[in-house]
Amino acid sequence: MATDYFADIPTITYRGPETDDEFAYRWYDKDRVVLGKTMAEHLRFAVCMWHTFCWPGSDVFGPGTFQRPWAAHAHTPEGAAMKRDAAFDFIRRLDVPFYCWHDVDVSAHATNVADCGRFFGEAVAHLEQLQADSGIALLWGTANLFSDPRYAAGGATNPDPEVFAWGAMQVRAALEATHRLGGANYVLWGGREGYETLVNTDMKRELDNLGRFLALVVEHKHKIGYTGAILIEPKPFEPTKHQYDFDTATVYGFLKRYGLEDEVRVNIEANHATLASHTFEHEIATASALGIFGSIDANRGDYQNGWDTDQFPNSVEELTRATLEIVRAGGFTTGGFNFDAKVRRQSIDAADLFHGHIGGIDTVAKSLLNAAAIIEDGRIDAFRAQRYAGWDGELGRTIHTEGTGLADIADLAIARNLDPQPRSGRQEWLENLLNRF
Repeated sequence: MATDYFADIPTITYRGPETDDEFAYRWYDKDRVVLGKTMAEHLRFAVCMWHTFCWPGSDVFGPGTFQRPWAAHAHTPEGAAMKRDAAFDFIRRLDVPFYCWHDVDVSAHATNVADCGRFFGEAVAHLEQLQADSGIALLWGTANLFSDPRYAAGGATNPDPEVFAWGAMQVRAALEATHRLGGANYVLWGGREGYETLVNTDMKRELDNLGRFLALVVEHKHKIGYTGAILIEPKPFEPTKHQYDFDTATVYGFLKRYGLEDEVRVNIEANHATLASHTFEHEIATASALGIFGSIDANRGDYQNGWDTDQFPNSVEELTRATLEIVRAGGFTTGGFNFDAKVRRQSIDAADLFHGHIGGIDTVAKSLLNAAAIIEDGRIDAFRAQRYAGWDGELGRTIHTEGTGLADIADLAIARNLDPQPRSGRQEWLENLLNRF
């Protein structure tokens, strides 16, 4: 039975940094209060269905290496139910509050419209019962508009309006299911919303179609009374080399173009940030500055491999910088840390799934403690505030006063005989200070 697969694994609890127990948290003490909230409230951890329970351990050079008991029949309604049961058993033992899914992760495989609706409906009813029995909640749902061959040329940006319509069918069902299951967010993951060559691409039409699709999703959200957030996940390239949602700044420009900047936020993935030649913390800070920060897919890439490797986060230094930006942004509202990560192909045991998540959870938890210590210490934030203090003075306020023109500012510089001198950014001192935490 799939529900027996994790029978030898105990419920994971906090045991402290000195423990030798490999099935325990060293830093994640969910009830510990940090900066006025518990760690559980700050971090809102979630397990993803796709990498954890659907990925077979395959890569471009070889087939799957995992022998999960639900995998052989997961395409059938009975097998999909086994997978859902196993997933909730795993999440319960991991003792985290949330999970995430694509529609095809939780449903049997369908080849026609009727089966698609029936199989997904059965899955949602089962998930509703599993959530009620366990207390585990849905962080976000999404529709997979990239795996099926019909989406080879994209979903919302496909040149064929029939594919657009099929995608609309999937998204409507997934959005309504997310609403029914009390999901805090709905994500649009545009894995194939891009192109490989302009020779066969009408970019303006594709962008307009993507804008139309997203506007329809927002309209339907309000129509059905869904109050969760709509999120877009920026993705720089792979499987296509020109993604329309390349990074957070690109997504914001797209949202502004179609009047959706107040309706949609971003779900930022660490691995996508680095593939876009940004740091993880840069993407978070950008989203915060633009007012569109939503949620996080916590993972990492391989810096020697230009690919979306989706490894579990294990660098406390990198996550401290990222978590610091999240706390500065005010923390999560509807979002959280979803582990969009997978164990390696050689990690074939049931225990490996737990070790990956335990390590990721402890890395993020330790990073939160570090970020809190930096904020409570205050020296880094004080230096930043002092560096920009002039903008709160008379000249800074005048520059931003409505009606002040370029010539007015230039005349002020002349009248005051300004002679600004460079000041040290003190980067080395600040980096040394940061490292002490």
